[in-house]
Amino acid sequence: MCSLCRSGLQGFDRAASFGFYDGHLRSLIHLFKYSQMRPLAGKLSQLLERALPIDDRYDAIVSVPLHWRRRWQRGFNQADLLAREVSKRRRIPVLNALRRTKATVNQSGLTSAARRLNIAGAFQPRPGVNLQGKKVLLIDDVFTTGATAGACARALKKAGAGSVSLLTLARADRRWRV
Repeated sequence: MCSLCRSGLQGFDRAASFGFYDGHLRSLIHLFKYSQMRPLAGKLSQLLERALPIDDRYDAIVSVPLHWRRRWQRGFNQADLLAREVSKRRRIPVLNALRRTKATVNQSGLTSAARRLNIAGAFQPRPGVNLQGKKVLLIDDVFTTGATAGACARALKKAGAGSVSLLTLARADRRWRV
């Protein structure tokens, strides 16, 4: 468990990532996300699952939603494709429990504080969603500062989730940037 999770600052209870956001993994994520390489979802989700303990049990999987404009521009939500692949193999239902209510600027290049401000109020539970006491697995492609995942986790807990665990392909380690 990460120190951010233990401190309760992020909203999610646990976080796990397959690897660091660099080298070949970064290249694969970029091909998948920005070059319309949707078939990579299967192989990338297998890597994603390697970071998830085999005996962990969840009631639902939720992907980090894109704003409708960004989804329309990209043609798909990469986190949703990964979530659906994991769902098939783990037999955990995917719930469309969150909506992105605010278009935000791209988070890359923003400081941690700017990311939190940018994403504030961007996610809401979908009307009628009841996650009362459920153990939710939140899936995204990259974990950088945790601002996006934290905002999603807080919205999921507002809908009643008992716990929210974050699972990402890669973790960006911003401590070593020069």
